[in-house]
Amino acid sequence: MTATMRTAPTTTPPTGPRRLRRPGTRRHDPRRHSARPVWDEEPGAAGKAGKALLLALICFLATYPMIAVLATSLSSQREIAAKNGLVLWPGHPTLAAYRQILSGGVVTDALLRSVGITVVGTLASVVFTVLMAYGLSRPRVVGGRFWLLTVLCTMFFSAGIIPNFLVVSALGLRGHYAAVILPTLISAFNLVVVRSFFMGLPRELFEAARIDGAGDLRILWTIVLPLSKAVIAVIALFYGVAYWNSFFTAMLYLDMDQWPLSMILRQYVLLGQPVADDAGLSAELSAPTQAIQMAVVVISLVPILLVYPLLQRYFTKGVITGAVKG
Repeated sequence: MTATMRTAPTTTPPTGPRRLRRPGTRRHDPRRHSARPVWDEEPGAAGKAGKALLLALICFLATYPMIAVLATSLSSQREIAAKNGLVLWPGHPTLAAYRQILSGGVVTDALLRSVGITVVGTLASVVFTVLMAYGLSRPRVVGGRFWLLTVLCTMFFSAGIIPNFLVVSALGLRGHYAAVILPTLISAFNLVVVRSFFMGLPRELFEAARIDGAGDLRILWTIVLPLSKAVIAVIALFYGVAYWNSFFTAMLYLDMDQWPLSMILRQYVLLGQPVADDAGLSAELSAPTQAIQMAVVVISLVPILLVYPLLQRYFTKGVITGAVKG
């Protein structure tokens, strides 16, 4: 008989040096590093329902006042009195309040003044802010650091109401619409944002333009402005909202027949006082009603509500990009 010899299986030795694990150390687990944080994990059914409920509650709280104001402006005085001034759905909508205030009287004139002040003031503020920000963003500008520190000081220290009033009066601006625009022509915050955005642009673009013989104004017009649409749209929105809602400067420096819509809104809606007829104004608002008051509020909100969605896509990009580098 011939015995069959069994041979043990041979293993191939590993190639390369073998790493020895130190005592007390854990073995590397790739799944441990690939795990997402708790807040990035997919929520369960209860979490999704809670988020949806919270979002619905926030939307309701945000839209409830606007719905009440709009519904009240479309209601009759009898319906408002029957529902104790809180109307959420008018039974018989009517535009009587809008026809009354837009019939060529006080509110119509004030609306046109507000549009003019907002358009002219926004254009002037954007132009001067861009020019000054471009000058302060360029290196080796004579006195650039001094002017930048001067602008920054205005963000923390203000002269006060009385010195501003004396300066405006000494310049002969009282009774002129320039008194509403010139004191707030350049905002220090907007200037810093635009300057930071300009400093973040590639320096090679400016050097190439210089080699081609372009001056500062041509570089600003052909290179900087096309790349700065986002930040310019953001500061234009800031300036426009500020000019549209400004009432304090109008109250200080303008006469009653020059009041913008914000002053009419304050006098007629907030204070509940009719617009007097002392300066030759029409007296169709001598007997204010709640429907007319809410209609004035709606008219003051509509322009901003129409403009903001057009500039919303530039808002986050312009603010974040302009605030990264200082």
